[in-house]
Amino acid sequence: MKVEFNKKADFEIIFLNDEIKKEKKDFFKLMQYEHKGTCLDIANSKLYLALSPKLTYAALTSTIAQAIKQIRYLNIKSVKIDYINIDCHFNSVYSIIYGAISALYEFNKYQKEKKKINIEKIILNTQEDEDKKEGANLALILADSSAYVKDIVNEIPSTYTQESFEEDAKKLAKENNLELKVYKDDYLKKENMNAFLAVNRASAYEARLIHLTYKPKKALKKIVYVGKGLVYDTGGLSLKPADYMLTMKSDKSGAAAVLGIIKAASQLKLPFEIHAIIGAAQNCISEKAYMPDDVIISREGVSIEVRNTDAEGRLVLADCLSYAQDLKPDYLIDLATLTGACVVGLGEYTSAIMGYNEDLQNEFYAHSKRSGEYACILHFNPHLASLIKSKIADISNTSSSRYGGAITAGLFLGEFIKEEYKDKWLHLDIAGPAYVEKDWGENSYGAGAAGLRMCIIDLLNIKRKMEKK
Repeated sequence: MKVEFNKKADFEIIFLNDEIKKEKKDFFKLMQYEHKGTCLDIANSKLYLALSPKLTYAALTSTIAQAIKQIRYLNIKSVKIDYINIDCHFNSVYSIIYGAISALYEFNKYQKEKKKINIEKIILNTQEDEDKKEGANLALILADSSAYVKDIVNEIPSTYTQESFEEDAKKLAKENNLELKVYKDDYLKKENMNAFLAVNRASAYEARLIHLTYKPKKALKKIVYVGKGLVYDTGGLSLKPADYMLTMKSDKSGAAAVLGIIKAASQLKLPFEIHAIIGAAQNCISEKAYMPDDVIISREGVSIEVRNTDAEGRLVLADCLSYAQDLKPDYLIDLATLTGACVVGLGEYTSAIMGYNEDLQNEFYAHSKRSGEYACILHFNPHLASLIKSKIADISNTSSSRYGGAITAGLFLGEFIKEEYKDKWLHLDIAGPAYVEKDWGENSYGAGAAGLRMCIIDLLNIKRKMEKK
């Protein structure tokens, strides 16, 4: 995909204003168009688009994407889009271009008949400058990284295994000059990563602890991302009902996102040492499967009572977060499709931000609003901590109450964060937007690459803040 400025195109998307309303009054009357949404003038290769008066970056991205989706199957190679600045050229250009490109994504690998998309060029109807070039470049890199993440998440479970994560990590490392370490069962046993191993015990494939590193010269900070990589989750012996098991190929979304984050960070040449850590496992059933009533000793030495084998992601993350803290990070962020409770509480389109440091949460939330993703802070309530206490171990992997499930899962992870890192850690529950079974906003059916844009925009804002000092 190419991005250019202020040139001719095969098709135009034009933002509605008072002048256009007056000029096209008869046409709009003929089309019974009431200045809401879009109006297609196919004879003149134009699409008129009404924007909300209270426009956010997320709304701008989504609105542009909806317009592109309406014309993406036309026989056109270039689309010109009007430019609008919300309050920052950089983010406005990024929002428009990202919305346009992401609307072209489809996962149709297994379909016999595929509709062809011919669009190769997005042209922004404005004069080019360095700030706008930077925004366009960011959009291109993030759209490419998002498509990369979506392809991994959308891939089917019989094809995408723990080995597949290793292969993708090797390819990513080679293409982006990243350091790579891959550890299997023997290493995990040596490191006492028993919680991680327990989850994978019934799988035909060995578990993988994958560690990618991007290390620029004179890095300003060390930031570690940890991703939940359940290539499939049956629920284990606490077997999911059939309708809940469907879509569990998306349980690898957190791990796919951290691959996308380090890919984008390296291509943007960000001045941070970035570590991407993946716990790749498969929660299956066999005579080797871990069981409810088991007690597992984690890498941190915390004993865990297993009351439900379907609360498996937090077990994998417990050991991976322990490993991550050995790197002595300045910031530590995990991404996981951790709880259905988060989707119940926030809906399908919003991720949850949790942690102990409210200032860090608030800063990340502010940055997320500029990314085009939706997020909400869920504060830890100390009264909920008692719900994950165990009578026979240090902690239980499930809560004794049905209420507050997303927060109690976050509190469970918090038990494995050392005191010196509690103020440096954030937990992102991306269970909702990671995978949705319908088109929404700029996303198509399936994977949404949740968390990727939030984390990259967060890094860019940390960079700007540090450069001003």
